[in-house]
Amino acid sequence: MPTILVIDDEPDIREVMRFALESAEFRVLEAGHADEARKLLASDQPDLILLDWMLPGRSGLELAQQLKQNPKTRSLPIIMISARGEEEDRVKGLDTGADDYIAKPFSPREMIARTKAVLRRAKPSEPADEIEIGGLRIDNIGHRVSANGRPVEVAPTEYRLLHFFMTHADRAFSRSQLLDQVWGDQVYVEERTVDVHIRRLRKALEPTRHDGLLQTVRGVGYRFSDKT
Repeated sequence: MPTILVIDDEPDIREVMRFALESAEFRVLEAGHADEARKLLASDQPDLILLDWMLPGRSGLELAQQLKQNPKTRSLPIIMISARGEEEDRVKGLDTGADDYIAKPFSPREMIARTKAVLRRAKPSEPADEIEIGGLRIDNIGHRVSANGRPVEVAPTEYRLLHFFMTHADRAFSRSQLLDQVWGDQVYVEERTVDVHIRRLRKALEPTRHDGLLQTVRGVGYRFSDKT
């Protein structure tokens, strides 16, 4: 059960966040200010911090900077939460090292979804060394793609996209899911970017007629499969 540390000075907001997180089967720690959070971190290591920007005394922004500068907490994922939703504020929050940014007011569903997404990125699964589907082979050690024994040239982003599809074959993914899994920490990439890279990947696979493995799923997104 992953542990989430909620740092917010408003008890009512912490209560709502705790209820939502516990309903999603997270263990929850709470702190009302930066000093209380630091004491908790000295005795308990959470898997992620939900950190409010506006805290009494030391701000959430200052606390995030300190945590990212400390070798013991540097790799701890942080989602910054703030009523300051302007682009400049989001950029400032992310520049401190925060992994994501949620603007208030937000829904509990959005908070849970973003929490799960950041946790997935923080602990990626071990990639398979080599996979072959329908004559298309990806070698993750050599970083090579081949089709029926012929090399296929793909750009770095298309390689990551193809590797994700081939390690999750026969499953349909929405554009937002692909952004989360393939682009990950690049927060401002738009969903239509996925379509651009799908087209490029299909074009790279056209000469060996493997472009058909990348299937469009109407109303959902895309799927990689050698089944019709």
